[in-house]
Amino acid sequence: MSEAVRVLAIHAHPDDVEFQCAGTLALLAHRGCQVTIATMTPGDCGSAVHGPEEISAIRRAEAKAAADLIGADYLCLEFRDLAIFNDDESRRRVVETVRRARPHMVLTAPPVDYLCDHEMTSLLVRDALFAAPAPNYKTRQWDPAPALDRIPHLYFVDALEGHDRDGIPVPIDFHVDVTSVFDLKKKMLACHASQRDWLLRQHGIDEYLDSQEHWSRKRGKEVGVEHAEAFRQYRGHAYPSDNRLLELLGQTGRGRDLPPLLA
Repeated sequence: MSEAVRVLAIHAHPDDVEFQCAGTLALLAHRGCQVTIATMTPGDCGSAVHGPEEISAIRRAEAKAAADLIGADYLCLEFRDLAIFNDDESRRRVVETVRRARPHMVLTAPPVDYLCDHEMTSLLVRDALFAAPAPNYKTRQWDPAPALDRIPHLYFVDALEGHDRDGIPVPIDFHVDVTSVFDLKKKMLACHASQRDWLLRQHGIDEYLDSQEHWSRKRGKEVGVEHAEAFRQYRGHAYPSDNRLLELLGQTGRGRDLPPLLA
């Protein structure tokens, strides 16, 4: 039996993955891929009622419950909200996480988005994947994991509502039809119950499940399906350029199916 494809989805906060790529992760899990969901922080600033340690414990539990719905693992890198920076210590921490997860494919935050934590996560993950196969790049961790054999495939998820801080559309490469698993994607986001009150207070957003559905329908309409998620593949020097994600899913990226490639 061939080795299962390992997928790492790493974003800044609990619920970011559920908003932007949980449908794709559910499809990959159904194909037999081994999925890990990671967050850079436990969402310690995401409450006006609970203190940072209390809300962190709540949000870690919510993130694990969401991951459990698709049989994924969950882990937190234990950075803190609004304190993710592109520095040496941070990069080594992310490299160690990547080496332990040993992914063939990584989904992460977009380089341009509305929040600094998202943008710094994207930058750190991109550079960590480049460094992860270099055996002389030491993470300075206790019992460090060995270097990877090669750089994994890298994909950026959609920016929030598809545009940057100035309202300019952020380019995407392809869509994934997630219609068949959208109900599961919605259940995953619903696990993050602590976020409804916070988003209402901080962002003036209520019914964030409806916001998730509205955006997935918009992306779906662009390619003639009911629900879709959008991605951009990073093809920088030394990164893989073939679209392993679409091959695994058996999709064209434009709302049509191909014969699926078994994981």
